Amino acid sequence: MMKKWMGISTIVLAGLLGACGSDDAGEENQGAENDGSAENLLAQIQEEGTITVGTEGTYAPFTFHDDTDKLTGYDVEVMNEIAERMGVEAEYKETQWDSMFEGLNSSRFDVIANQVGVNEERLETYDFSTPYTYSGAVVVVPEDNSSVSAIEDIEGMSSAQSLTSNYAEIATEYGAELVQVEGLAQAIELIKTGRAEVTVNDKLAILDFQKQQPNAGIKIAAEEENASENAFMFRQGNEELIEEFNKHLEDMQEDGTLAEISEEWFGEDVSQ
Repeated sequence: MMKKWMGISTIVLAGLLGACGSDDAGEENQGAENDGSAENLLAQIQEEGTITVGTEGTYAPFTFHDDTDKLTGYDVEVMNEIAERMGVEAEYKETQWDSMFEGLNSSRFDVIANQVGVNEERLETYDFSTPYTYSGAVVVVPEDNSSVSAIEDIEGMSSAQSLTSNYAEIATEYGAELVQVEGLAQAIELIKTGRAEVTVNDKLAILDFQKQQPNAGIKIAAEEENASENAFMFRQGNEELIEEFNKHLEDMQEDGTLAEISEEWFGEDVSQ
């Protein structure tokens, strides 16, 4: 699904999310703005040669440790490419999701790279780069299913869902009858064995599942049109740094680097 980039002035850009998180602990009523007493953050980063990045390190395939304990993932690769184009080193500081926002507020990090969804609540407190990931809800069925071609087709069908997820709400909204599961793997197992007809889930999670298990016997049959947008998140008052990120993201989009990283991790371009 192609998405037009939104004007930078809208959110200093912005615009999805799966995905990452909701009602973040430590996020409310905390946006620490740059007080202007120090030199601008971009100049400071360039002078020191290091940009500090807050991330979880436990959220595959976006930010996690591989078999050699090296920090890797889609977000890490995109961030590393930006840092290289800036001529600085990315220094990652790993922390739990609930602590990342406070770490940014207290200047422990210069930026967060962790599939942070852009939404109105966060825009009141933080600034965002151009989105580098778009995702949305998809309907998953057994690969031999031919009865679902649009999300509206799930009306009256049994849908395997984690009841506390946003995707359960979407399935209900489109008239599906919910079958409770504990996670994606169980949902896939239920539709493969016929105990549920479909599952509604995050597109990126499904693409990663298909990459890890190419013979799982499932397919994406339909997709909701409204995509969520995910971007790098910053403290307010650092426009120069955000503009620097946006410049490199635009260049990476134009020269195919973002698409290449995306294809590596998901098998398709999820960056636009």
